[in-house]
Amino acid sequence: MNMETMNWQTFKQTIEQNQTLDLQFQYAENKWVSPSYHITEIKQAPITSVDCGGVVNKWTEVVVQLWEPEVKQQERAMKARKALSIIELVEKSLVLDADAIVKIEFGNSNFDTRQMLPQKIYADGDNLIVDLRPDTVQCKANDRGESCGPKPKIQLKNLAAGGNSCTPGSGCC
Repeated sequence: MNMETMNWQTFKQTIEQNQTLDLQFQYAENKWVSPSYHITEIKQAPITSVDCGGVVNKWTEVVVQLWEPEVKQQERAMKARKALSIIELVEKSLVLDADAIVKIEFGNSNFDTRQMLPQKIYADGDNLIVDLRPDTVQCKANDRGESCGPKPKIQLKNLAAGGNSCTPGSGCC
């Protein structure tokens, strides 16, 4: 991935180390998920893809889904320890890959639902802020220094059928 990605272990440990802080999510410059948000789902998605260079790629993502109720229910976001209790409940049924890429899924009436990457998590006063940024599309072949698309193939022509002969090394094929 082009953008620095955060793994599940780092994300969870940061929450564990800051349990008394209010867990806030910023999804754009000066745009915050309502403090009434709920963590509605945590899902793990193993991904297998084939890129434009024909190379198979595999990785896992853990997606934390946030839901923002239409009516604001509280002034302060949930404590990080409450988020941790939800994580622990999920992990009783689903072993989450420590090395998985973390994504936060969120949307509201003013912001189309999408999965975003935690760019950073930091403490600021009474808040633990998860600063989210959109994921970017990348070309894995370019990242490897290769060009996209199938490799050009040499087309061999049978000139003998037309009465001409072609011998190896003559440059006719």
